[in-house]
Amino acid sequence: MSHELRLTRRQLVGAGAAAAAAAGTLSPARALAHLAQTSLPAPGRSGIDHIVVVMMENRSFDHFLGWLPGANGKQAGLSFVDSAGNAHQTHPLAPDFQGCAFADPDHSYDGARVEFNNGACDGWLRAGRNDLYSIGYYGKTDLPFLGQAAPRWTVCDNYFSAILGPTFPNRFYVHAGVTDRIANEYRVATLPTIWDRLAEKRLTGRYYAGNTSFLLLWNQKYDSITKKHARFFADCRTGKLPHVAYVDPSYTLTDIGPGSGNTGFDDHPHADIRAGEWFLSRVYDAVTKSPAWPRTLLVITFDEWGGFFDHVPPPAGPDVDPRYEQRGFRVPTLLISPYARRGAVDHRLYDHTSILKLIEWRFGLQPLSARDAAAENLASALDFSRRRLAAPKVAVPRFDIGAAC
Repeated sequence: MSHELRLTRRQLVGAGAAAAAAAGTLSPARALAHLAQTSLPAPGRSGIDHIVVVMMENRSFDHFLGWLPGANGKQAGLSFVDSAGNAHQTHPLAPDFQGCAFADPDHSYDGARVEFNNGACDGWLRAGRNDLYSIGYYGKTDLPFLGQAAPRWTVCDNYFSAILGPTFPNRFYVHAGVTDRIANEYRVATLPTIWDRLAEKRLTGRYYAGNTSFLLLWNQKYDSITKKHARFFADCRTGKLPHVAYVDPSYTLTDIGPGSGNTGFDDHPHADIRAGEWFLSRVYDAVTKSPAWPRTLLVITFDEWGGFFDHVPPPAGPDVDPRYEQRGFRVPTLLISPYARRGAVDHRLYDHTSILKLIEWRFGLQPLSARDAAAENLASALDFSRRRLAAPKVAVPRFDIGAAC
């Protein structure tokens, strides 16, 4: 049993009996999840008034956090076969923090299915132009921020990207609860979003962008809520965070011309991950020192796995189109809040729509699509029985963006 839930076997049996009576026969694991779900406080009394979401780019759980004690992670000792039938071992990447000598691993809709291989999760060296970079990993000491923060806060080791596909479809899920494309297509979106739901209830929502805004895919519809990073840090300092804030990093815009890849600190290859770690530390420092901190939840996650290896086969989820049902591989996800368990690993099944479920639960909003309607509420991972305001200092050296590959 996971230590963070602190239930005895007797309590678990009792919970299972109660849950079974309420919802039919459940396994012990499902009974435990049912208990956590039904024991959530009334949303208005949860103590959380601000939800901040930071979504980085293209790293899998095993690749970044497979070393974390208590988590279902694997790094060293795995072996994968390439297209020529040769076996290769997983290997540490540091002190290479950028991967310039390697290809950007395939994370397309089709390439992902080669990697997935009907649940075998062994096609990492057979998808697209993938090379040994795709089966490399970083350890605790290689990650200046995550190496310190992950062991101190709540990590979700069963949190999956929403769809077995690339960045755009996955980022659509965290805004709209569904996608309207399976590739990174630059065409106008018309899907309703969480920003519409918030506006309808006269709640405040703000999207803080780096070098470009993902919301531009909706044309100028959300220009009024789109701000720059400087505004985010100012809002933290003054305690004037909105009810819901999404903070996107500056993207590694490798598809817009030579030299463009040196502008990002989003962890997308071939960005230097030390720049991404420094960005996350700045967000963490701003949130935990804000006057709004006592009432805030910070969620740090990644949009998709980026073609890097992970040993856990992603389950399917309900959706509006069979093409969208297959979730993508696990991504690193941290929960940071006065209500977050310290040094804990939560094993419940989540994906990006669990963030929407949390927002909808807290602010009384209707679901956007089938997936968020059925999602596990990310609030289930929190401990509302106590509030601990002390936040450990996470010191990360400043790292400026280096040269493009």
